[in-house]
Amino acid sequence: MGGRLLSIGECMVELSQAGEGLLRKGFAGDTFNTAWYARACLPAEWSVDYFTAVGDDPLSTEMLSMMRDAGIGTSFVRRIEGKTPGLYLITLKNGERTFSYWRDTAAARKLADDADHLRSAIEAADILYFSGITLGILSPEAVETLLSELRRAKASGKMVAFDPNIRPRLWPNGDYMLQTIEAGARAASLVLPSFDDETTHFGDATVADTIARYHALGVGDVVVKNGADGATLSFAGTAPVHVPSVRTAELVDTTSAGDSFNGAFLSRLVRGTPPAQAAAYGASVASVVIGHHGALISPALLPG
Repeated sequence: MGGRLLSIGECMVELSQAGEGLLRKGFAGDTFNTAWYARACLPAEWSVDYFTAVGDDPLSTEMLSMMRDAGIGTSFVRRIEGKTPGLYLITLKNGERTFSYWRDTAAARKLADDADHLRSAIEAADILYFSGITLGILSPEAVETLLSELRRAKASGKMVAFDPNIRPRLWPNGDYMLQTIEAGARAASLVLPSFDDETTHFGDATVADTIARYHALGVGDVVVKNGADGATLSFAGTAPVHVPSVRTAELVDTTSAGDSFNGAFLSRLVRGTPPAQAAAYGASVASVVIGHHGALISPALLPG
């Protein structure tokens, strides 16, 4: 049987290096990337929808067309008159990327302003996914609107998955950032943190510290991603399990490594695959993605 996965966040205009001083235009963003890879890895009986807000400009129209062409539902996307999408530029050095952003007035910052619309979208879904970036672009009032609905979904028994994806530049100060990330975790049943973020911002000395901290916040299931050192899973009622990473022949671009892992992992987990096997599949997908340029690669390149 199928179901419906709803990913909530911001899709942006992506500019990446195309050589000889030229730039390549695309569309990407952490929660959209995860939706893209979930859609690529799920069978047809599963629906994948994206929840955001976009403008009424030609780029927003092109973005929505791209989503629909990829098989991602856009019926819950709000269009806001006079607004535009955010934009970012990727700069690469030895496969590692840095980003420059233009997003202060992006339409996605208003994605949770219509509470009734948000509730309708969440109620129509079986699986919810959001990130720390989703929270970081919103006003405090909109954060509470979103988290209130996600807590309601969690209490009803729905899977609510959260990647903290900590990006300090989005937040007015560090204390508010960490408090809001913790509030996001409390609203989730599954958290997928990256250990380098957790040790940098929460001071965790070990992966076990990260797992214990999220369990203490009421999170039942935790998957800590740790780059080349693989992932460690701690699901309620079971002992922690380590899943190794998968080596790639050539590191080209680490953009979307964690996002693709999340999408592929969820695509197996929601269909009843044991968590460790789902994580191994996520690792195999991520290893292919980082061997290519850009956040989104052709589904035809992904392992079956």
